[in-house]
Amino acid sequence: QVHLVESGGGSVQAGGSLKLSCVGAGYPFSTWYMGWFRQVPGKEREGVAGIASDGSPTYADFVKGRFTVSRDNARNTLYLQMNSLKREDTAMYYCAADSRRLLELVPGYVSYWGQGTQVTVSS
Repeated sequence: QVHLVESGGGSVQAGGSLKLSCVGAGYPFSTWYMGWFRQVPGKEREGVAGIASDGSPTYADFVKGRFTVSRDNARNTLYLQMNSLKREDTAMYYCAADSRRLLELVPGYVSYWGQGTQVTVSS
């Protein structure tokens, strides 16, 4: 059974940094596509960043240059380093996993989700 557990969320002032982690279990982590999505109440979930099994990253335009996605296959862990955080980055952040490589960060393409970790950025 696929199990994803996020951690690292919290409250931070604008301009600050946070690093999210997601530990995966119950599937061959190293060969699966992993990603981060976020959602604000009342809005649709949106893709933030993804990383293929070969380490190739994909980023949403609104995080390019600020966020970095990475993975440690030895630890079955996905990371999202978030720098220069803005108030509009406030959201619940979800870890995502799929056995197929996602060509686009579309929530409907994702097979498995974590429970989410809240990120709150204040001015």
